[in-house]
Amino acid sequence: MTQVGSLKSRKQSRRWQDRRLAPMPGIEPRLKPVDKGVLLTLALLLMAGLVVLFSASYYVFQDQGDALTKVKQQLFGIVIGAVAMFVLSRIDYNFWRKTWVVVSMLVVAAVLLILVLVPSIGSRMNGSRRWILVAGVSFQPSEFAKFAIVLYMAHALTRIGDNIMRFFRGIIPVLIVPGAAFLLILEQPNLSTAGSIIIVSIIMIYIAGAKFRHLGLLGIAGAAVGIFYAWSEPYRRDRLLSFRDPFAMMRDEGYQLAQSLIAFGSGGLFGMGLGQGRQKMAYLPYPESDFIFAIVGEDFGLLGCIVVVALYLAFIFAGMRVALNCQDKFGSLLASGITMMIGIQALLNMGVVIGLLPTTGLPLPFFSAGGTSIAVFMAAIGILLNVSRSNEMVVV
Repeated sequence: MTQVGSLKSRKQSRRWQDRRLAPMPGIEPRLKPVDKGVLLTLALLLMAGLVVLFSASYYVFQDQGDALTKVKQQLFGIVIGAVAMFVLSRIDYNFWRKTWVVVSMLVVAAVLLILVLVPSIGSRMNGSRRWILVAGVSFQPSEFAKFAIVLYMAHALTRIGDNIMRFFRGIIPVLIVPGAAFLLILEQPNLSTAGSIIIVSIIMIYIAGAKFRHLGLLGIAGAAVGIFYAWSEPYRRDRLLSFRDPFAMMRDEGYQLAQSLIAFGSGGLFGMGLGQGRQKMAYLPYPESDFIFAIVGEDFGLLGCIVVVALYLAFIFAGMRVALNCQDKFGSLLASGITMMIGIQALLNMGVVIGLLPTTGLPLPFFSAGGTSIAVFMAAIGILLNVSRSNEMVVV
């Protein structure tokens, strides 16, 4: 009888513990809150981007009947991106670890990069074939490909483990896929986007624990390939050299950069005021696109530029904090890859606009016009936010 009573007592105790662990009626478990630093800096970047985009585009598009055309398109992209970001922030980031998911993303990216090169499908603009037009909306496959490569790198670097310390058996095999994407994007041609993929891939390899001498070899090889490519055609060579003295080549390759530098000079320390800059008035080509940072300099001056740079640095800091706090190698690499893809693109764009780097067509994240581009960026940030949750459940 004593044993039976003891058994009943243990069963009752387990049932009581089960009731304590179960959620109370009306109280459901929810995901841990996302990193507020990432959300705050993203919101500030989006708001600042909309203000600057309006200033950069209203003069040109008011003559076409609606000065807010580009702003409305950007807002549409932000809404789509916000929905994608919300959904992806609630999907366990380990879903992206699955091999079939990674392979599917890479296959879609490869198909899109090939289709954009087909004359009857890809849309050609300014000598480049980078866009696919669907139902009146242009989509740039390289934007999707960038984050597909980040996902692949996080997956591959997690799987190879200690082989990251080996050059030919570890690093080189991992770089085959980014190298293939580099070559496909180079055919558009789009050296800046292709180069950013390689740069971010190498940064992720460094974070995964590669040796410095191996990274040095990759850097030398990458620089050699870039110089050879830039020197192989006269127009690329002229573009490479024009950034040294753009005013000496005002009639051709140096014109856009020269106008950009004039915008910064006109802005001075505090700027000419919102919408008061003159370079967007048919002087600076495509001020709402790749050279929108020049509008920041002209309207808001050096102070405004410092604020924008500080916002990007704050975003990078918040994103890398998420990566460092993640205890899982895959999640850490995924978070750092997404963060650095956005940060490197911003750095390259601003370097071009102020004349530190050769002129290339790379948009400034969250500022340059492009609804589909901003939607892809925000979707990727949704994955970053899920990593920040660390998939821990709390009861409230």
